[in-house]
Amino acid sequence: MNKYQEMYARKLASAEEAVKVIESGDDIWFPVGGGEPQLLPKALVERKEEFRDVIINQILPLKPTYFKQEYAQHIKHNSWFCSGASRAAINEGWGEFFPNYFHEIPKLLSLYRKANVAMATVSPMDKNGYFSLGIGVDYMMAAVAKADKVILEVNPNSPRTMGNCFVHISQVTHIVECNDPLPILPVPPITEIEQSIGNFVADLIEDGSTLQIGVGGIPNAVTKALMSKHDLGMHTEMITDGVVDLVECGAVNNSKKTLHPGKIIGTFALGTKRLYDFLDDNAQVEMHPVSYTNDPYNIGKNEKMVSINASIEVDLTGQACSESMGARQFSGTGGQADFFRGANISHNGKGFVTLSATAKGGTVSRIVPMLKEGAVVTTSRNDVDHVVTEYGVAKLRGKSIRERALALINIAHPNFRDELKEKAQEMCII
Repeated sequence: MNKYQEMYARKLASAEEAVKVIESGDDIWFPVGGGEPQLLPKALVERKEEFRDVIINQILPLKPTYFKQEYAQHIKHNSWFCSGASRAAINEGWGEFFPNYFHEIPKLLSLYRKANVAMATVSPMDKNGYFSLGIGVDYMMAAVAKADKVILEVNPNSPRTMGNCFVHISQVTHIVECNDPLPILPVPPITEIEQSIGNFVADLIEDGSTLQIGVGGIPNAVTKALMSKHDLGMHTEMITDGVVDLVECGAVNNSKKTLHPGKIIGTFALGTKRLYDFLDDNAQVEMHPVSYTNDPYNIGKNEKMVSINASIEVDLTGQACSESMGARQFSGTGGQADFFRGANISHNGKGFVTLSATAKGGTVSRIVPMLKEGAVVTTSRNDVDHVVTEYGVAKLRGKSIRERALALINIAHPNFRDELKEKAQEMCII
């Protein structure tokens, strides 16, 4: 047994023992989604009556172990991105929401927030005493650096990813062993509308481009439509099963990238076991803190950078609301603004806002004269490049308000085009 193994043995504890270091008023940081610990939150809930005002900070929680209003005085959620698990807490007032650009969370954490405890799922320790943060790197390196106590949940199912994502045994307070399967995000089926949008986007992506693709039906449709392309690269925040598809078919080889050529760059991953197996000890993949991957100036160092993101509604000037329904928080800015700005900086870069033309069974247009009252402008009209629906592509960047409105009306659902034209005339846009 070497010295690192001895340190490991001394720090090994059950989840119940490890959470005894938590005190009332502590701020805890969990990684994004799949990197969140699984045993530790359950142990925290079991102890909830012993403390008050413990805060869990996280983007995209997947397992709502502690999301109950009656727990909020004991364990409260600070959400840095609104998702299904946290939506009720945010909108009903028993959770907090923090507006942010994803790339700035490590800086905001370091400058303005407490970090008493950092908790994360990691891969098993290597011979030199290092754990990989695996699929949840994001802001956790900053959290580990600032935290007074670091509790790691070591899981052999967590892939050992490469890059700037390692925590040393000497930084760790307690180690908890867990063999539970990692959270899985199934690949959803692609609808006809999503595939139409995906085809429009793919037609405008040139061979040799570097991509940022998110998650969901439209990104999956784009991935499917890109399989005949050549020499694509990947610089993204989230790595999904679609990336594996593009690598295995030969479309992505990263050979033309101008930043980290030959490498897939990301900050977190979420998908199926197939994805996690692909990431494990894969030297072509590097995971870095989000302050690096999502820095617009780093993104822009990739020539032909392409950013593809979804939105909820777009107004006739090109403002994209991608995170709220009126004043009700539905999602978050995430990395959308980061990557649009990076794509605009990039030489020959392109950005795509994607959305179906209608919602609520075709009764509501998602191309609108003005955003709803209280709606959040996620991506400004200065940053939006292309808007894509199943009816086509509106190229906005470099165009006037009048030209933008006409282009957007042209890709709205035909049932709403006359109404949109009338509203645009009332507003003196056209």
